Amino acid sequence: MPIRLSSLFLRTLREDPSDAEVNSHRLLVRAGYIRRNAPGVFTWLPLGLRVKARIEQIIREEMANAGAQEVFFPALLPREPFEITGRWKEYGDNLFRLQDRKKADYLLAPTHEEVFTLLVKDLYSSYKDLPLSIYQIQNKYRDEARPRAGLLRGREFVMKDAYSFDVTDEGLAISYQAQRDAYERIFQRLGVEYAVVKADAGAMGGSKSEEFLNPSPIGEDTFVRSKGGFAANVEAVKFSVAEDIDGSKNPSAVVHDSPNTPTIATLVDYSNASFPKGDGQWGASDTLKNVVLALISPEGKRELVIVGVPGDREIDQKRAEAFFGPNDVEAANEEDFAKHALLVKGYIGPIKDGAQLLGRDAATGIRYLVDPRVAKGSQWITGANVDQKHVYHLTYGRDFTADGVADIAEIRDGDPAPDGSGPLELARGIEIGHVFQLGRKYAEALGLQVLDENGKLVTVTMGSYGIGVTRLVAVIAEASHDDNGLIWPESVAPADLHIIAAGKDELPFEAAEQLAKEAEKFNLSVILDDRDKVSPGVKFADAELIGVPWIIICGRGVADGEVELWNRRSGERVQVKLDSAIAELLARRA
Repeated sequence: MPIRLSSLFLRTLREDPSDAEVNSHRLLVRAGYIRRNAPGVFTWLPLGLRVKARIEQIIREEMANAGAQEVFFPALLPREPFEITGRWKEYGDNLFRLQDRKKADYLLAPTHEEVFTLLVKDLYSSYKDLPLSIYQIQNKYRDEARPRAGLLRGREFVMKDAYSFDVTDEGLAISYQAQRDAYERIFQRLGVEYAVVKADAGAMGGSKSEEFLNPSPIGEDTFVRSKGGFAANVEAVKFSVAEDIDGSKNPSAVVHDSPNTPTIATLVDYSNASFPKGDGQWGASDTLKNVVLALISPEGKRELVIVGVPGDREIDQKRAEAFFGPNDVEAANEEDFAKHALLVKGYIGPIKDGAQLLGRDAATGIRYLVDPRVAKGSQWITGANVDQKHVYHLTYGRDFTADGVADIAEIRDGDPAPDGSGPLELARGIEIGHVFQLGRKYAEALGLQVLDENGKLVTVTMGSYGIGVTRLVAVIAEASHDDNGLIWPESVAPADLHIIAAGKDELPFEAAEQLAKEAEKFNLSVILDDRDKVSPGVKFADAELIGVPWIIICGRGVADGEVELWNRRSGERVQVKLDSAIAELLARRA
């Protein structure tokens, strides 16, 4: 049966919703696919459910092709498994936590690694039962601090999460590749552009992690790629420590007065005016900026760390969070500075040893780390840990040392790829899938073991594979629209054909009914605009807004045996014979 607009639960809007920030949010609400309930929480209407169901069907087919079986878990889960793995605390404020009437702790699941692991532990005990891949398509919950962009960053969303279980690491590699290949087929069938990039595993853990990103200017993820094939999320880019250089001829470190120079720009200007370099101009890259960060553990413990980076670089917040995870990372505040007399804002130097140049005790208990670009033997202008003073020619390895390396500075266009494959190009993207080789982290924590061929208990190794289903609806909408409305790819459109009966006479309505019946004989799903007393202009505007890729208009031409076939994707509109309209459509779709 066709979907009749005369009875469909649908109300299209002519004005954009006031809270819509991106095109997908604007159009999905206006076209009657979703409605907002609360920040980051949406109701799905009939047309939206049809698009989501078609995406889910493609996922199910490719999961079956990859050998995965479907299960379904509750979203409401007990605290205990997450407590065992440490994620009850690691997730921090992102978890929705609640208690039942007996004061037992529960959560709304952000992911399901723990319960998948426990299910397999409950049912399987032998290597003969493995390998196994199981998955679900289910609602997830995360208490996003700033839900935004409609379906792209919500508090409730639908994910497909799959998990593989193997006896050996070699088996995990095979399972991982099968899922990765399935993801490529899924996104190709959906018509979604994607880039596969190396990623940071974060709280998930594991030895290997890759993201599938949809390149988009509104994406929250920044990734890099080179023409030589390197591709990674910025959080996962790891630069090698710079090779040592000969600093034996560097001048001795000397402290100079440097009034009113609390910023890199003012320091560079003052240095060029007061202490000429001799072989050119001082630049920001000659300075060592020492950034004080506060690390907040999942338990709430606050620890300071200082990171020295070249003055022409900024700290990248996401890279810092990935490096120092599971801690949250923020800039040190006034209270932090008040507790440490050596931390002189605007004039901080390498606390560990640099302060000793002034004959002062440098023991602060604060770790001091440097950017990998800071090579042994390199000389710098940096703070002297005294107000209005800087040190010149301070040489790393001679005058100061560090507790380690922190690779958390921003990445720029043109930076060399870590693998030597050429300069990096920065791009933005929306995460649509993520695959992990989890290894034995969760299996060890929860005791998932099986007997191997020799009757010895061995710990199972796991993989985790997620796709954001509801996010994909937004991603596709974001890439598939024009000024007038959505234009869905045929693979996910809410119907294959939108038929409009335009006019006041009975003839166009009869022709539209006839075409709908004929289309369904060829297994084409149909939206039929059979609304009476609605103007053709409104019907055409709704058809453009709803976004079915093929439209047939039954209007005045029906009297002469003709209808109009409209390809929304190309914009082409042609007159075709009523009797052959469906055949013409099928030929053009092929």
